[in-house]
Amino acid sequence: MQGRQDRHESSDSAKKREARRLDNKRELFATGFFFAALFAVLTGYLGYFTATSEQEMINNSYNSRQEILLSRNYRGAIYSRDGEVLARTILDEGQNESREYPFSNLFSHIVGYSTNGRMGVEALANYYLINTSTSLSNKAANDVAGVKNPGDNVYTTLDVQIQEVADNQLNIYKGAIVVTEVSTGKILAMVSHPDFDPNQIGAIWDSLLEDKNSSVLLNRATQGLYPPGSTFKIVTALEYIRENPDTYGNYSFQCPGWFASGGSRISCYHGTSHGQVGFERSFAKSCNSSFANIGVGLDRDRFRETLEGLLFDKPLPVSLSCSKSSVTISGETSTAEMLQTSIGQGRTQITPLHLNMITSAIANDGVLMKPYVVDHVENDAGRVVKSFSPESYGQLLTEEEAGILKELMTAVVESGTASKLSGQSYTAAGKTGSAEYNDNKGDSHAWFTGFAPAQYPEVCVTIIVEGAGSGGDYAVPIARRIFDAYFNEKK
Repeated sequence: MQGRQDRHESSDSAKKREARRLDNKRELFATGFFFAALFAVLTGYLGYFTATSEQEMINNSYNSRQEILLSRNYRGAIYSRDGEVLARTILDEGQNESREYPFSNLFSHIVGYSTNGRMGVEALANYYLINTSTSLSNKAANDVAGVKNPGDNVYTTLDVQIQEVADNQLNIYKGAIVVTEVSTGKILAMVSHPDFDPNQIGAIWDSLLEDKNSSVLLNRATQGLYPPGSTFKIVTALEYIRENPDTYGNYSFQCPGWFASGGSRISCYHGTSHGQVGFERSFAKSCNSSFANIGVGLDRDRFRETLEGLLFDKPLPVSLSCSKSSVTISGETSTAEMLQTSIGQGRTQITPLHLNMITSAIANDGVLMKPYVVDHVENDAGRVVKSFSPESYGQLLTEEEAGILKELMTAVVESGTASKLSGQSYTAAGKTGSAEYNDNKGDSHAWFTGFAPAQYPEVCVTIIVEGAGSGGDYAVPIARRIFDAYFNEKK
């Protein structure tokens, strides 16, 4: 009896051991399968990352592949949209390389430089410029001859004539100008003053670094942050329309030249009394008092949502290095701050490129096209190896809202602060601004942002002239000459 019991227990133990062995096998199999799957996922991700991020990897300053490519290829050229050379590599008899910028200072910020770091298109298109798509026979011949291969050439969207006009008009003033094509987002011109000669970047580099007050290398068009002044009334007007879609046209205000609320006071530019004004006239005459009255009654949280939808406090969908525009509005915003913000003052800051993008979206029925500056890439034989197409970011505002703002901005030109743009062979629409930037009420930046033709917009222009004063007096005449250049070129 005891023997049978012992054999039974022994059998049970064997079964348990076998069960544990099978469990261990299953656990080992599951663990192995998990790690195999994890390895496969990591391998796949690495392959995907390498395929989709090759440019970023090569452009990384720690990646030695750049040096390998540059030891085999010399840097390709950069061209304007009509084929003029903006940057090229010169080879002497000994195959020594030097980078030449035929237009000197003219494209200094947007084309940039490629020594002592990189900037502008030189940085943006570095991957293409240091790679080569020349034929295999050329590579073989160059290898035998012991010379480098030509890097691919980059064709930009930049227009030399428009760039020259914009640069000449900004003249000795500090500031920035951005010119874009409304339907595509192509950057036709981008000027920033003060500028520099990229041919001399090696010689002036140390002095620029030592001068802590120098902002010569700053691209004010994309990185300069300014109070938008009255150009921000575009945004305030949009919010008022959204909160009062059926009654905004009935708005009325008696302007005595100032507006006070909660112990704070706002004055119109130079204390001008605009009298009885409706919504359109408030916008056309850029009445600070009326817009302060509008602003103080807006829903702060809803306004915050509108601002976020217009990309404030967000990265801009562009490849160029850009600063974030900022604005401070929340449910707790004080009356005093709301008065300032509603007319583009206070702590509000914007880049000229961002303002151009908002303006261009209005011109394009509410759709924002992503700004871009590289059109296509060719090899040394002229074969296109890469093309870039217009890309929509999305709908910033409805087509109806864009139409209302177009009408308001047209009134600014026809009967308001941008009247120096009226009477041309083309129609135009826009908004001026005189943005105070310190405690001296007489000091202000001159702004203009707008488009032409007014009803079927083609080109968008945004201008800031630092410390110049009135946007209508200083920025609008510059815009007129840029519009003139654009439409004369089309004849």
